[in-house]
Amino acid sequence: MMPGADRPGALDERRHRVSVPLYLVLTILTAFLFDLYWNYRQMVACNELLGRREFRWIVWFLLCILTCGLYHFYYQYQMGAAIVEIQERRGLPSVDGLPVLSVLAALLGVGIVADCIHQLEINKIVA
Repeated sequence: MMPGADRPGALDERRHRVSVPLYLVLTILTAFLFDLYWNYRQMVACNELLGRREFRWIVWFLLCILTCGLYHFYYQYQMGAAIVEIQERRGLPSVDGLPVLSVLAALLGVGIVADCIHQLEINKIVA
């Protein structure tokens, strides 16, 4: 039996696990266009793991455009908070300050670092 397979839906959740190095390379090679898809995948994963529809890609995309990117800082905070909530619900160790760290990375212009950290934490959750 696979680790975590005793939890209902555990095998289905594994589809949210992705290769961070591969996604990072694809994001850089596509001049960050692939990051739009990566964020979509992370939103789907968090929505499913939370059991509610917290994130909507099209709303995020449109609000980022309408606010000249300012909404993305709020989104980074919310994504970090959602990941911490999932970890706490499952009794997993969580990254203290992940929401603030996510916003700081975005403010410093390295939001891709926040995406990598988010994905690493999602991968741990669904492992």
